[in-house]
Amino acid sequence: MKSGSRHTLRLALTGTAAALLSASAAGLGERAIIVSEFIDDHPAVASVHASTIAETPQGLVAAWFGGSEEGAPDVGIWMSRQEGFAWSPPEEVANGASPKERRRYPCWNPVLFARGAEDLLLFYRVGPSPSTWWSYVRLSRDGGKTWIREKRLPDSFLGPIKNKPIDLPNNVLLSGSSREDAGWRVHLEWTENPFGQWFTSGPLNSSFALPAIQPTLLAYDVERLQLLCRTKRGYIAESWSTNGAVDWSSLRRTVLPNPNSGIDAVRLAAGQTVLAYNHTAKGRGVLNLATSETGELWQAACELENKPGSEFSYPAIIQTMDGMIHVTYTWERKKIKHVVIDPPRLEAIPMPDGKWPR
Repeated sequence: MKSGSRHTLRLALTGTAAALLSASAAGLGERAIIVSEFIDDHPAVASVHASTIAETPQGLVAAWFGGSEEGAPDVGIWMSRQEGFAWSPPEEVANGASPKERRRYPCWNPVLFARGAEDLLLFYRVGPSPSTWWSYVRLSRDGGKTWIREKRLPDSFLGPIKNKPIDLPNNVLLSGSSREDAGWRVHLEWTENPFGQWFTSGPLNSSFALPAIQPTLLAYDVERLQLLCRTKRGYIAESWSTNGAVDWSSLRRTVLPNPNSGIDAVRLAAGQTVLAYNHTAKGRGVLNLATSETGELWQAACELENKPGSEFSYPAIIQTMDGMIHVTYTWERKKIKHVVIDPPRLEAIPMPDGKWPR
């Protein structure tokens, strides 16, 4: 069934999704949210985090890491597919088992990316901690049902560290990446073949002056690109390229707050940018969407969650072929939530000095 038909029918859903919608969409941009649901109402593991989402010809696919708690050896990569009107039961598709060492390492930060007409890439991390982890890439050609190839990335390369990469016009896959082994540093990695040779830039920041990680990438045209990322300084930081990703400016602050938590953004087909993030300098009790035409002036668009003391974090955001926006995110570390948003219904309210309207 085509995705447009799928979402037309989903507008008429009642029950769990509708109840979640009324409970969580009280605030700015409420009328833009047409579906709000948990991917799995009864997870098989105690803790889940760091979701990712992609659209394939077979339907939507989402992944995250889950286990007893973040960093525990039993944490693996879990995946669910939406090939009709419901999400499939999640399955663990990767773990950090090392037969040679007779031990299992935790998994971290999966990233799904649909490349071309058939290829679905899955990147994920394995290792004792973010300062010592390493990365793998997998390939599926049936929407994530089976994986036909897997490879560990070359030493010193990590690939897209949290958010989806972007395809440049010259068939280069550009990834926003970062390191946490000697302070927090952001850099770029690129390749024509994820299973072949990789290349890297130098760091875009000083880990002492502006510690930052987990970039999201945006292409405004073939020459002008933007990188936005998480920091320890209470605000989102940015870097720009004006020559097609060849050179990048040093990281600098934006007016948008950040509570040391992951973000993600997407450029819509109509040209608008939508950013998913926690609009606060402390805590993760709110989750928001902001929009921009140029990446420089941001407007408040939608409040997805607002419950002080709770955690709503690590959003992933895409636009599907039917024009809808899909966001997945961590819901109190217990479940992964999926929200569908109709772009024309989003608000556009100015935020002087980066203050969310109340």
